[in-house]
Amino acid sequence: MAIKYIPYEVSTVKGQAVLNNFHRLLKYDGNDKVFSNIRRGMPYYELKHIETVGNENTDNMIIRGECISACAYLKEHNIKVDLVYIDPPFASEANYSKEVFIRNNVTSNKNDETITNKFGTEEKKQDKFDEIMYGDIWTKEYYLNWMYENLRAIKEILSETGSIYVHLDRRIGHYVKILLDEIFGENNFLNEIVWKYQANGKYQNSYAENNDKIYLYTKNSNEGGHIFNYQRIMDWADYANKTNSGQKIIKKEGKYYYIFNGEERPFEKQMGEVWIDIEKVKRDGDEKIDYETQKPEALLKRIIKTSSNEGMIVADFFGGSGVTAAVAHKLGRKFIHCDIGINSIEVTRDRLKDLDADFNVYQINDGVQLFRNPAQTNEKLKSLIQGLRKNSKLPDVFAGSIEDSKLGTIPVYLPNLINSNEKLFDDSRLQKLLVDTLPELGNKIKKVIIYYVDIVYNNKKENESKDDITLLQEMVKNDKNSNVEVEFKDLKNILSNIVLNDKVEYKLEENNKDLINKWKITIKNFISDRVLGKIETFNKKSLLNNEDFVPIKISSSGLECIEYIAVDCKNSDIDKPFCATHDIKIDKEGYAHIDCKKKRVNDKGKNIKFDIWNGTIKSVEKPLRLKVRNICGDESIIPLVE
Repeated sequence: MAIKYIPYEVSTVKGQAVLNNFHRLLKYDGNDKVFSNIRRGMPYYELKHIETVGNENTDNMIIRGECISACAYLKEHNIKVDLVYIDPPFASEANYSKEVFIRNNVTSNKNDETITNKFGTEEKKQDKFDEIMYGDIWTKEYYLNWMYENLRAIKEILSETGSIYVHLDRRIGHYVKILLDEIFGENNFLNEIVWKYQANGKYQNSYAENNDKIYLYTKNSNEGGHIFNYQRIMDWADYANKTNSGQKIIKKEGKYYYIFNGEERPFEKQMGEVWIDIEKVKRDGDEKIDYETQKPEALLKRIIKTSSNEGMIVADFFGGSGVTAAVAHKLGRKFIHCDIGINSIEVTRDRLKDLDADFNVYQINDGVQLFRNPAQTNEKLKSLIQGLRKNSKLPDVFAGSIEDSKLGTIPVYLPNLINSNEKLFDDSRLQKLLVDTLPELGNKIKKVIIYYVDIVYNNKKENESKDDITLLQEMVKNDKNSNVEVEFKDLKNILSNIVLNDKVEYKLEENNKDLINKWKITIKNFISDRVLGKIETFNKKSLLNNEDFVPIKISSSGLECIEYIAVDCKNSDIDKPFCATHDIKIDKEGYAHIDCKKKRVNDKGKNIKFDIWNGTIKSVEKPLRLKVRNICGDESIIPLVE
């Protein structure tokens, strides 16, 4: 349950959607369904501090959880954000996945066989399988209500001189533009930026898709009311013309100049709304970190430099690969990275550790952040509810049914955890079931089970002494449309069964001969039932499609299923935030990156190749806790004993 609900500010902007003036500009089926959530406020949950990297006394934050709940926390603690960039799901009706690579290590006996990839170049053969990161599958109505609520929450924590950049594509951007007009006011709309890039794929019946839209709004567009640092950019057309005409060109500190009346003038022009000079992240570029929706640093560098100053707070509530936080740190800004997916949190954490950033990692305890991401949690739930089976005869609102010897078929309602609106079950949602759904079930259905994450009865009035479930049960009892019994069950009791630690067999030893790293942990065996289950499923499916497929096999030690390992030499208390005194990121080829560094150089500035991880981690002080992350992203923290 939420600790409380943080109210939205009441304003009276003519023609805008506010708490006491719901005149929506954008009309669609169900655009009024979000009103009860707005009236109730933003759900505020406990924020658990799970890790510190660097100095604990920092304002930099990584938050795992929903945008709305993160904003509730920030508002409750009076934390204002100066710049927000969000790259939310695009309602693209697609599942986004990542390739999970089996690591090479000294125990796995992998050979050096190479293959030709889809780009026509050779690379070392590696075993891998795909795993869904999140599902961007919405109805348009759900998506727009969800975005409306998120944008309202973001406005609550935006400073008076703050701005928001909303990055979308051609399919949904124009709808969200109207939502932004409603929430921030049409007069606070500054620009529609077109980011043009090279098109992918072949197009025969339409023009190539080669741009995204980025909408810029401010909290206050009056003169001097928002941060805007005027920028000029390289004029490549002018550079080409003068180069072709034989004009003398000078290059200084990465900038190009031409001579005019004996004066050096830069090739610069005013920056407009069409950005054609920023490329997508290259598949073999230095920035690439194997995150499907990753955006280039140059894009965020331009946005952050334009709309914030050093020392200000920059936030991204759909943080993805962590590019916003990384660039903000490089430019001397504070950062808040928020995302619901564990892969995003871990990728960003490692990325910022490489940059020597100080930050704290938090988790919003809203009852659903107990697995890697909502899409996988949805599927896992269906297997954990005993006896639950699909039932095509029931309305789509039910996940399936359970057969009972006395009661017969019992329909089961499960919230769709991908859609944050469904995580809270209230009287308006129950009323819809009582009126629209339960009467359709017929006389044979005697009972329905409703699982909830959070539950609220909004219209308590004189019934303050009664709890929410009692009031909802009274609604069912007084309903004249159906005689079906309704049982409410807390979904968190089932979700808690999802998280289990992997099995780690290790040896901790002191080595007095090593003057620097006196302590060493050797991982002797690693068993992850979840990873092994994924591999087994992948092998079976691949064999059905291809008889010549060679199944993935894991060595007896299982070390190739480890992606990251760290030791905490400061605190042994399992309930305290983890502090990675020493850590190693193991890349997909099996190389050990000490302290998550992407590169290391010698005295001459040349890159030195990392060593293949040998199954150990060393430390100066005695390690008290061990953290191990498997290749799917699950982390286990283990108190150490000699």
